[in-house]
Amino acid sequence: MKLYIGNLDEKIQSNHLREAFAEYGKVDSAKVIVDKKTGKSRGFGFVEMPNDEEGKGVIDKVNGGTWEGKVLNIREAY
Repeated sequence: MKLYIGNLDEKIQSNHLREAFAEYGKVDSAKVIVDKKTGKSRGFGFVEMPNDEEGKGVIDKVNGGTWEGKVLNIREAY
């Protein structure tokens, strides 16, 4: 399952995303999207988890929660 993770703090990097979501199951990939010109985070990223049930569990448990003072928006990416 591919998850969209929105409203990330600009300090969050891909490795932080992977570590945080690994608490909820196996993570195949984690990527924070950055601006090509500035190299700064665009405030969102994607996490891919091979197990759909673990992905749905992340949405249920983490969506609407806070990380680094920001309320996360998590949903399935298509």
